[in-house]
Amino acid sequence: MHTLSFPHEAHTFGGQPITQLASEQGTPFYAYDSQRITQRIADLRAALPQSIGMHYAIKANPFLPLVRLMAGLVDGVDIASAGELDLALKAGIVPERISFAGPGKRDSELAQAVAENVLINAESAGELLRLATIAQHQGHVARVALRVNPAFELKGSGMRMGGGPRPFGIDEEMIPDLLASWSRFDNHLTFEGLHIFAGSQNLNGEAIAEAQRASYQLALSLAAHAPAPIKTLNLGGGFGIPYFPHESALDLAPIIAALNEIATDAAQRLPHAALHLELGRYLVGEAGIYVTRIIDKKISRGHTYLVTDGGLNHHLAASGNFGQVIRRNYPVAIIHSQDDGAGDAATSTPTSVVGPLCTPLDLLADNVNLPQATPGDLFVIFQSGAYGASASPQNFLSHPAVTEVLL
Repeated sequence: MHTLSFPHEAHTFGGQPITQLASEQGTPFYAYDSQRITQRIADLRAALPQSIGMHYAIKANPFLPLVRLMAGLVDGVDIASAGELDLALKAGIVPERISFAGPGKRDSELAQAVAENVLINAESAGELLRLATIAQHQGHVARVALRVNPAFELKGSGMRMGGGPRPFGIDEEMIPDLLASWSRFDNHLTFEGLHIFAGSQNLNGEAIAEAQRASYQLALSLAAHAPAPIKTLNLGGGFGIPYFPHESALDLAPIIAALNEIATDAAQRLPHAALHLELGRYLVGEAGIYVTRIIDKKISRGHTYLVTDGGLNHHLAASGNFGQVIRRNYPVAIIHSQDDGAGDAATSTPTSVVGPLCTPLDLLADNVNLPQATPGDLFVIFQSGAYGASASPQNFLSHPAVTEVLL
């Protein structure tokens, strides 16, 4: 996908003019292109070894029509709450294809997961004890994998999930003793495998490949202590997408080379294990746009501001308040309401685009060169298919919720 150059092409999305979508949906809205998602998954499957499965992390985008689309494209889904479990079931995903991770699972969530027979990625010894008690009360045997906090980290990750002290998973050095004493859980918990996730939003293919090899070697060493053969091994993900002009798209070549090595070796050394990747942003992030309408234009001491009808309450990440250390602008575009054109770049003006909220944090684009725009025109933010509506404080100041549509 060449989404970063998309603002300079025809202003259509999912085969429809964006102005038409705005007229039909009202603003603000998110639109997701099912063809782009389907193509991304097909391209990745063609590159991956056949024995490496693909799971979708619902937290990246839990829009129900999109999750229903994913149900037919991936091998399983990963959830992080009972709400996402309900969503996955509603989307038609069978429990055997669902795994549940998260450092703070409530007893009620564990109980629902046990009752539905989904795989639970336990993140602490305490969680295992609670889970065993819940399974005993239900008269069920819970399916369990251990989420491992590896001693290494995924270098260059936007969000580091492993290495050092972390709230996620069980420290790798604690796993052998935990597995050695598994017999205390035998009547209530069945051990199925390991979940190793070192980091996310990484654009360095070599670093991801290095982490995958390290994760596999760690899994082999821990498997020697397991009470049963490993049936599932989650190798994590971490595949990033470019958001900013200096960033390059992820090079899959070193990742695929590492996975081929792992798949060949695992066929001999972990013959009962189903290996898979857990991906979210990489599958959907470039397949979404956020569209908001300009409702005012003002000049303040020589600087141009465009005020839109949507802001950080709908797109927290674009405002720079979702994990960015230094705020940077997403790729954006102006679409004129009258002629459906891009505007004359030669007359562009340094402009800041702000939302309707009463806070200086509500900044969607800061000091970017944009074509001349007037109230009624549309402002589009690209790379908006992941961590958009569901990752934003939509109740803040009680503005209307954002519309979402799958094209």
